[in-house]
Amino acid sequence: MHVWASGLSYRHCHQNTSQLPLFAEQPLHKPVMLNEVLHCLDIHPGQVVLDMTFGGGGHTKEILNACSDVTVLALDRDPVAFRLAQQLAKQYNGRVQPLLGRFSELLLQLEVEPGSVDAVLLDAGCSSMQMDQPQRGFSLSRDGPLDMRMDGDRYADTPRAADVVNALDQKSLASVLLAYGEERHARKISSAIVEARNICPITRTQQLASVVAGSFPSAALYARKDKLERPSHVATKTFQALRIFVNDEMNELHAGLRAAQTLLRPGGRLCVLTFHSLEDRLVKRFLSGGDMATLAQRHPGRRLRRGAGEEEVEDAGGQGGGGNGTTTATATSPWLPLQRGVATPRKEELVGNPRGRSAKLRAALRC
Repeated sequence: MHVWASGLSYRHCHQNTSQLPLFAEQPLHKPVMLNEVLHCLDIHPGQVVLDMTFGGGGHTKEILNACSDVTVLALDRDPVAFRLAQQLAKQYNGRVQPLLGRFSELLLQLEVEPGSVDAVLLDAGCSSMQMDQPQRGFSLSRDGPLDMRMDGDRYADTPRAADVVNALDQKSLASVLLAYGEERHARKISSAIVEARNICPITRTQQLASVVAGSFPSAALYARKDKLERPSHVATKTFQALRIFVNDEMNELHAGLRAAQTLLRPGGRLCVLTFHSLEDRLVKRFLSGGDMATLAQRHPGRRLRRGAGEEEVEDAGGQGGGGNGTTTATATSPWLPLQRGVATPRKEELVGNPRGRSAKLRAALRC
């Protein structure tokens, strides 16, 4: 877990997630590559399945409907998702066990027994439910407070994205944008952010999007293309980088993979959906038994310390250590691939589900 300097908070951005509305009455977002996921999980009656990213409940509900007498452990770090899981548990008469916590809390604090799980699904990144709620601050297309905390208000000392953009020095901001957004214009954007915040603190999503856009010529605003060749806003990678940094997502992903390895019985199955190259590289290396330490060297540290009026990023073991430093995998991987390479969505699926355009699926058997 990263350590943040005290006193860095823009409280007028505050949103109490315990008061946010539930969206169970709205149609669930259809999970991407659902048929492929269910095929790889190969669920049988009486099994225990761990959904490590419950979100809006799309995957869990399909798992429950696909096979009778299956128990789903529904984990999420988001209190709103946890309340949705509690609702679903009432509908399925004890077949859903809601769990509130991070991947890194799964083994010690949530008391799931090692070797007790038959299949694990990990759908990395931000959920559609979070993206669709402007008050959570994840989306640049809808104005809201610049928050981005997946944990909501569970940890009072965790800064929001607004705290990061207003407190980090220019060099550290550029490091974050480059490492977690793979943003080649990181220096230009960080300079624009520092210049703008000197006039007025940046506290809203569209305020930040405008600052980033202002650092580019108008013709370049939507010059970038996504994987469907649709125009992509120039601030997209900045938002991704801040979200990953605020939520320590890469360390948490590694912690989740290690937890899955511990919890799965021999012969159990792991399916992982990723949505950007940083996640996929980490998963690929983990499943192949590669050296995670070399991957960590590409990313900035996770601690913040008090600087001369600003904050700067320190080297604190880097990413890939799950909050406990880096590790070197053994030469022999305990995973057997269930497919050749990585699977991606079919073109016809993306017509109705464009958010899945960057999805990659890797699946493996626990040896």
